[in-house]
Amino acid sequence: MVRNQVVQADTQAPPVTAALARFVAQHASRGWSDAVEAEAHRTFANWMGCAIGPSGHETVKAALAAVQELAPAPQAAVLGRRERVDIASAALVNGIASHTWDFDDTHLRTIIHPAGPVAPAALALAEHLGRSGRELIDALVLGIEVSCRVGNAIYPDHYDRGWHITGSTGMLGSAAACARLLRLDARATQMALGIAASQPIGVREQFGSMTKPFHPGGAARAGLMSALMARHGYTASPRALEAPRGLLQVFSDKTDWSAIVDGLGETWEVSLNTYKPFACGIVIHPSIDGCVQLREAHGLRAEDIAKVRLRVHSLVLELTGKKTPTDGLLAKFSVYHSCAVGLIYGRAGEHEYSDEVVRRPEVIALRDRVEAIVDEAIDEAAADITVKLRDGRELHCFVEHAVGSQQRPLSQAQLRAKFVDQAAPVLGDDKAARAWTAALTVGEADGVAPLIALATL
Repeated sequence: MVRNQVVQADTQAPPVTAALARFVAQHASRGWSDAVEAEAHRTFANWMGCAIGPSGHETVKAALAAVQELAPAPQAAVLGRRERVDIASAALVNGIASHTWDFDDTHLRTIIHPAGPVAPAALALAEHLGRSGRELIDALVLGIEVSCRVGNAIYPDHYDRGWHITGSTGMLGSAAACARLLRLDARATQMALGIAASQPIGVREQFGSMTKPFHPGGAARAGLMSALMARHGYTASPRALEAPRGLLQVFSDKTDWSAIVDGLGETWEVSLNTYKPFACGIVIHPSIDGCVQLREAHGLRAEDIAKVRLRVHSLVLELTGKKTPTDGLLAKFSVYHSCAVGLIYGRAGEHEYSDEVVRRPEVIALRDRVEAIVDEAIDEAAADITVKLRDGRELHCFVEHAVGSQQRPLSQAQLRAKFVDQAAPVLGDDKAARAWTAALTVGEADGVAPLIALATL
C-alpha cells in the first residue's frame, strides 16, 4: 500500500501545553482589570439563563434520562430542575441545556461559544467541592482563555474542515477550569490538558440536530474527567497540543503558536465575548437585525411584502441555507425562516423557533419569498437587505454589525431582560430576578449554594 505524502509537521513548535498549564495553575486570583471581571460575570449570568430556559426541552429530558440510567450520585444540580446527578453528568446536561436554544455567548473571532463547555463543568465542581464564587469566576476566566487562545491558533482552517470548534477546543477550557478548582499544580494541570487533548468533540454535520448541543456538554464532561484523572496521577504526553502528532497539528494546517502565548495573562479573550439577542446561528444575526429595523421603521406587515432579497457572505448560506426547515432546531439554521420571523414579529427569540411557529402558513409563505445571494464583498458580520413591497416600493437596510456584536453590545438592561425572559417561565418572575442578581455577583459569594438554590426548582 502506498501512502499519500504527509504534510510536513512543525517539529520546532514552542511548548504551549506547558505554558498554558503554568498560566492556569499560577496566575493570580482576579489577576485582571475591573472591565474583564465585569465581562466574566456577564458571561456567567448569560450562560446560566441560557441553561435554565431550555431545562424542560426534549433535548435536555433525553440527556437527563440517559445519565439517570447510570444511577448517578446526587452531587450537583441540574439547572431549572429538581434532579441532582453526579458532577460529570451535571456538566454534560447543563452544557447541553445551555446550547439547546443556540442563544449562548459567542467569541466572534473564532465562533466559539466560550462558556458552554467551561461554565457547566466549573459550576458542578465548585458546588461539589464547596468552592467560593471567587474561585468559580477565576476558573471560568482561565478556562475560557485556554479554549479561545487555542481557537485563535487554528481558526478558520480547523472550522472549515468541519469541526464544531466549541466542542473541539472546549474540553481544553473545561479541563483548565476544573484543574484550577482542584488546585492542581502546573505539572498535574499539564497532564489534565494532555488527557483532554485526546477527547475533541463535535463535527458540523450535526448542526440542526439535538447532537449539536451535545458538543459543549460532552466537552464539559470530558474536561472535568480529565482534571479528575490528572488529580489521581493519570498521565499524558506533556506536548499533547504542539507535538508533530499532537492535537493542534492534527487539527489544522494553520498553527499560529503566537496566538496562544503572546500576551498570555495580559490580554483576555473573555473581554471580547458577545451575547446573542436572537436564538440562532450568529451569522444570521445581521440579516435579522436589518429585517427588524425595516419592520419598525416602516410598519411592515407580511402581506405587504412581495420579495425579500439578501446579499450575504458565503458562510451564511453554508451554515444557515436550509430553505424548508420542518422544526425549530432546523429553523435555527435557516436564514430564510429567521428573516421571515424578524419581519413578521420583530424578534427572533426562542418562541420564534418553536415547531409551531416554524409550521405557521404565514411564516412559510413569507419564508418562501426570501431570496439569499452570496456576495463575497459582504463581510461575515454584515448583511444587505432589500424588501420589495407589493405597491412597487423598495426598502433597503445595510447592517455592518448586528446588535449584540462588540460594536453594538447588549446593555446590562438588555442582558437582564434576556435572562429573565428565559428563566421566568421556569423559575417564576421573582426567583428569576434574584437568580440574575446572584449570577451577576457570584464572584463575591462565599459559595455557590445560594445561587444554585435560586436556579433550580
